[in-house]
Amino acid sequence: MSVYTSVELDELERLLRSYSIGGLVDLTGISDGIENTNYFVTTTHGKFVLTLFEVVPRADLPYFLELMAFLAEHGVPSAHPIADGDGQYLQELCGKPAVLVQRLDGAGLNNPSIRHCSVIGAMLAHMHLIGAAFKDHRANDRGPVWWQKVISQVSPRLDAASIALANDEIRFQALRQSAALPAGVIHADLFRDNALFVGDKLTGVIDFYYACNDAYLYDLAVTVNDWCSLPDGDLDVAKLTALTGAYQEQRVVTAEEREMWPVMLRAAALRFWLSRLQDQHFPRAGEITHTKDPEVFKRILRRRITGENQIRRLWDAGA
Repeated sequence: MSVYTSVELDELERLLRSYSIGGLVDLTGISDGIENTNYFVTTTHGKFVLTLFEVVPRADLPYFLELMAFLAEHGVPSAHPIADGDGQYLQELCGKPAVLVQRLDGAGLNNPSIRHCSVIGAMLAHMHLIGAAFKDHRANDRGPVWWQKVISQVSPRLDAASIALANDEIRFQALRQSAALPAGVIHADLFRDNALFVGDKLTGVIDFYYACNDAYLYDLAVTVNDWCSLPDGDLDVAKLTALTGAYQEQRVVTAEEREMWPVMLRAAALRFWLSRLQDQHFPRAGEITHTKDPEVFKRILRRRITGENQIRRLWDAGA
């Protein structure tokens, strides 16, 4: 979440007239995140988040918004979109698709505890199980085709070793990707800053704008790589054990998933290394912007490649 499009108070006030959420009190830009323009909006009736979609295709937005509403109504603490007087979630503001959602209490975590990791693992499994009843479908648009597109785009800006690492991993994944893994609705971006906590209590899961239908194991790998990695990229065994253990208390992984676990951890690391390289080398102009260091996921990818045997041992030992 960033601010690429400036919203004037009078523009927002006109939009708010189509809702029953009171008059505008305050509008504050949010710097966290990457893709969209986001503001905190306070009205006389409550607190909300306004999102203007900068690059997300309009055709994908109903999937995201209906999913957020569905999950919020089925025990996952998602920010429920706010409907206008005509019952519509999706609006237009400053020439961009826009939505207002509930502002949830809590804050993201820089250094989650073992307890936090357990809570997020349990929530993720619950979301995967609940999401089976969600009928809409959206393919993952950050998969192998996108990987190849991005490495071709950023290669002129990279050193030879980084180009080789990315291309070698893309080839490795092409030989091992499996369409037979259990799949359904996934968050696909469940980083620490997309989960809100008050103390040990999970109060919100946000930023569903990469959500799609794909392998549950991929979603677990994305989450583990962010929540359970040490600064050098190695896995924190205690956090890993807590997160995957809590996940499996609700949804036990299959034998094929166990076999694919090291591969999927590598795929998740590659995806976020590439997206951060793209954001670093081809940034979009904005009033308030926030980018993340691609070297973090380059280190994680290298560690997942060299640590495959350890990862298998940890999984067999219950982590």
